[in-house]
Amino acid sequence: MTEGARIAPSGSNAALLARRESAVPRGVASAAPIFAAHAENSELWDVEGNRYIDFAGGIAVLNTGHRHPGVVAAAKAQEDHYTHTSFQVVPYEPYVALAEKLNALAPGDFPKKSLLVTTGAEAVENAVKIARAHTGRPGIIAFTGGYHGRTLLTLGLTGKVTPYKKDVGPFPADIFRAPFPDARNGITVKDALNGLETLFLTDADPSRVAAIILEPVLGEGGYQPVPTEMWQALRAICDKHGILLIADEIQAGFGRTGKWFAIEHSGVVPDLITVAKSMAGGYPIAGVIGRADVMDALAPGGLGGTYGGNPVACAAALAAIEAIETEGLLARSTALGETFRARFAEIGARTAPFRMWDIRGLGAMLAIEFVTDFDTAKPDAAFTKSVIAHALRRGLILLSCGMHGNALRIMVPLTASDAIIDEGLQIFEAALADAVADMPAMAAE
Repeated sequence: MTEGARIAPSGSNAALLARRESAVPRGVASAAPIFAAHAENSELWDVEGNRYIDFAGGIAVLNTGHRHPGVVAAAKAQEDHYTHTSFQVVPYEPYVALAEKLNALAPGDFPKKSLLVTTGAEAVENAVKIARAHTGRPGIIAFTGGYHGRTLLTLGLTGKVTPYKKDVGPFPADIFRAPFPDARNGITVKDALNGLETLFLTDADPSRVAAIILEPVLGEGGYQPVPTEMWQALRAICDKHGILLIADEIQAGFGRTGKWFAIEHSGVVPDLITVAKSMAGGYPIAGVIGRADVMDALAPGGLGGTYGGNPVACAAALAAIEAIETEGLLARSTALGETFRARFAEIGARTAPFRMWDIRGLGAMLAIEFVTDFDTAKPDAAFTKSVIAHALRRGLILLSCGMHGNALRIMVPLTASDAIIDEGLQIFEAALADAVADMPAMAAE
């Protein structure tokens, strides 16, 4: 058997699912019971030849689309030279060039430096390490509904139990939780700030807090943007107490919201930024960007990792960033957001106005939330799940999010054509109608 035959997809989805169940732990969940064979821009084909429009983008990794020609070409060109040396052994220019580019893109009129790693969770872990080393303090404050990774430290920061934190504690000490401002659920910015001040009085002495970390738009927590007023208040609080402000841009960065970084919408400049996902158009790489004096807090050897800043991924990232720049994808994100908002409002009014409770987000980082009725606004995860299942059967890949699993989030590649977007929205409307038709059966269950 040739090497190509060994790695080529084979068999039916059902046969591969059976092999998966036998070989892969059940804790590794897959949203769709299909196996990829080929993908291009915003479309994907499974091993049985079925075509799908991809509104999930590999969980917000593919802002530049599947197999962007410039990204693939850059990766292949780098592979002709070397694929790994470990930057800690023999350094290479792509790492330096990407760090320079990230430093230039990040907000803030001050010297910056960037660390490159492999995963988003690794970036968050290193941001915490850097903050603690710089301040000499142990405490980290995160927020309800935030998602920062699945390692033990980042799970401690993550503000949602099921499925992430269930059965795997205890978690590291000196991690504290503050309320996220969610006016729809009765938590105003003032309430959230009062909660933070109470935390300072009861559990987290601000003189022992190294950093406050927050996603500019909650990812797994439901695509809820942080109000500008909240960011401004956090910046002032951090400055007052000598605390570092960390913006977790892993899901919201690189054009998803119409800006390079979602926090730019607020005008607030953080001390550290964690990045990953769409930075490299599908290749695994992540990083921490920050104030140069803060980033230099650890001694040589205190940062790094065997695969951190892999040269092929660095080359892909530089090409993906170039594509975002040259193809106008920041403006495209803003335009797509306007399109989705308008169409969701029309579809909701036509199909099931009593179920679509909210349309929210920034740019093309949008979510719609389903409830049982407007009076109680009770989350309806079952209906959301039904919409996703019907959409997949019709050829559209969607993912849910939110504390109750009742929100649908949009992560379509920013390179998707208007025709593909329209086709996807037509499928969504049909799937929504299918789910409404299923409601009596769902209620009977």
